[in-house]
Amino acid sequence: MRTISLCLIVKNEQSTLCSCLESVREAVDEIVIVDTGSTDETKEIAGRYTERIFDFGWRDDFAAARNYAFSKATCDYILWLDADDVLLEEDCRKLKELKLSIAEQVDAVSMIYHYAFDEFGNVTMSLRRNRLVKREKGFRWHGAVHEYLAVSGMVINSDIIVTHRRVHRHSDRNLMIFENRMRRGEPFSPRDLYYYGNELSDHQMWEQAEKIYERFLDTGEGWSEDIISSCMKLSDIGERLGKPQKQLAYLWKAMDYDEPRAEGCCRLGAYFLKRNRLREAAFWYRLAVRREKPKELWGFVHDAYWTWIPHLQLCIVYCGLEQYTRAFYHNEMAGRYRPDDSSVLHNRRYLEGVLRDEAL
Repeated sequence: MRTISLCLIVKNEQSTLCSCLESVREAVDEIVIVDTGSTDETKEIAGRYTERIFDFGWRDDFAAARNYAFSKATCDYILWLDADDVLLEEDCRKLKELKLSIAEQVDAVSMIYHYAFDEFGNVTMSLRRNRLVKREKGFRWHGAVHEYLAVSGMVINSDIIVTHRRVHRHSDRNLMIFENRMRRGEPFSPRDLYYYGNELSDHQMWEQAEKIYERFLDTGEGWSEDIISSCMKLSDIGERLGKPQKQLAYLWKAMDYDEPRAEGCCRLGAYFLKRNRLREAAFWYRLAVRREKPKELWGFVHDAYWTWIPHLQLCIVYCGLEQYTRAFYHNEMAGRYRPDDSSVLHNRRYLEGVLRDEAL
């Protein structure tokens, strides 16, 4: 059986750390906690689970902190989590089974990350990340912000899910790191530009975000998933800033890098719906419904676009086209994902009345 070191970097995580460690403690053989300056009870909570607690002076570099944590691991494999992540019971069981079955030649294991949820508990954003790596390979983290773990060799994709339970709201921390780097004149990689654009977008700094995303695309480099995501974000910014030509152009541009995805199809549907071009809107929403969500996609997947959103929007479109039976069908399909959604309930009452009157 292989052994696993769990590595976390933490700062002021007293509200989440216990849940994280409780959820995974049965599946790991060692817990390594690297504290970057907590002023609450984080270290005291960590002390209930491990003696391997280390201090690391924060220097605006997440990769440096994670690499330091990895350097303290002693087991065969290293698992990394954030303090607001958990393994649900089924996923903890799968991890324990993986310890028993993992082949010696496996260098890394990716896991699914359920990153965000709606008010009904449905996953709204997910992605795949390398989570478990062979210690002896010495894999390193890269990037001061939104760091990534570079792996090579044999990588297997597992069905283990890491569940994110966000407690903290967005802070200015990452944005300030990027802006301080920009003021110091540090070079930005294409990846840096993409994530800087994300931070600006998260802070609703639309004009600045637009410039940075476009600068990223102008490099002609970067990961295709980041390019597609930037096109989606630039389309959204184009709508916000009243630039419909840009809004549409970036949706078409995204298709230069992959076949149409539900995220883009729904945006195109919304574009035409807003202009009361209902048949065109219906085409794109129907295409979104037909698309099968990729199982091995590594970029961010906005699950709502692959599930209920196109159905709910088709209900609106078909109502506008006075095709009420179709509208009712798609409203009920949306209801499978969100049975208590107020819009679904309202639509059902309205459409039941319309269909009843039509039958008379």
